[in-house]
Amino acid sequence: MERDSIYVKLAWKAIEEYVQKGTVDSSDILPHPLPEELDRRAGAFVSIKKDGQLRGCIGTIEGVRDNLGEEIVSNAISAASRDPRFPAVKKEELPELEIYVDVLGIPERVDDIDKLDPHKYGVIVEKGFHRAVLLPDLEGVDTIQKQLEIVLRKAGLSPFEDLKNVDIYRFTVKRYR
Repeated sequence: MERDSIYVKLAWKAIEEYVQKGTVDSSDILPHPLPEELDRRAGAFVSIKKDGQLRGCIGTIEGVRDNLGEEIVSNAISAASRDPRFPAVKKEELPELEIYVDVLGIPERVDDIDKLDPHKYGVIVEKGFHRAVLLPDLEGVDTIQKQLEIVLRKAGLSPFEDLKNVDIYRFTVKRYR
């Protein structure tokens, strides 16, 4: 895990500005010219932790914005203000927060679940309109079965789902803190 990366600095800047001002214009906080590592398309998740506990997490599996910089800004603001599991981050919480940015690799289809590894790969499941994602290397997720159980439930599917009817993808991430 890399510390003090351009990705985390950008996420912090977006969260701080949004929490303090209620609005963010990504063109005001993105560096000019845009560095090469931000000037590409990729999925990204921004996770916020407080006291070691999740406080917000929002992301995209594949890039939907013009570049990774805009992807991170948008997901950082959403993690701080729109994660339905948590209230919006308040100004007084800012000093207590830790920010993580996961930049996702390209998902690849998996036909054999033995090719999954919860420490190395995140997983995506799809069946009809049901879809969910689970990042890799999460505390308490040490087996392929546990990883699949969690992601199937997140997708609104039974953890006992016949996997022959489910599309499964794996992906790598680079995690920054």
